[in-house]
Parts: sequence; C-alpha cells; structure tokens
Amino acid sequence: MPNIKSAKKRVLINSAKASRNKAQKSALKTAIKKAQTADDAAAKGTLVREAIRKVDQAAAKGLIHKNNAAHKKSALTKLLQKS
Repeated sequence: MPNIKSAKKRVLINSAKASRNKAQKSALKTAIKKAQTADDAAAKGTLVREAIRKVDQAAAKGLIHKNNAAHKKSALTKLLQKS
C-alpha cells in the first residue's frame, strides 16, 4: 500500500476504473451472447442491433480495439444473415 497521498488516490481511481471497465465488458459479452442464442428471427434482429451498438460504444471508449469491434460486428451480421 502506498504512503504518499497522490499514490493512494491513484490506487482508488484505478480500482474504480477497473471495476467500471469490467462491468462494461461484461455487459458487452452478455449482449453478444443474447444475440447469438435468440430463437425468434424478429427478436434476433433487435438483439443483434443492440449488440452492435454496444460494440461500437465499447470501441469508441477504448474498451476494445477497433479491429476487434469490426470482427465482432461482422460475426453478428453473418449470424443475422444466416437466420
């Protein structure tokens, strides 16, 4: 544990940011999983659109790399086209 006040603050800020990133990444994975496991075609369309929106947001915030986002969006679009 650090002794300096600014270092203590940095530890608190880093842990808060890490927990926020973890929650956002988990929400992203959940949205993708819901889109992949949807049964109804109409529901699948809306879930895929929501998942793509979350992927775009995650890439914009720097949570995932832009190429990773493109890969996920492409896979979701293929999934939608297949059904």
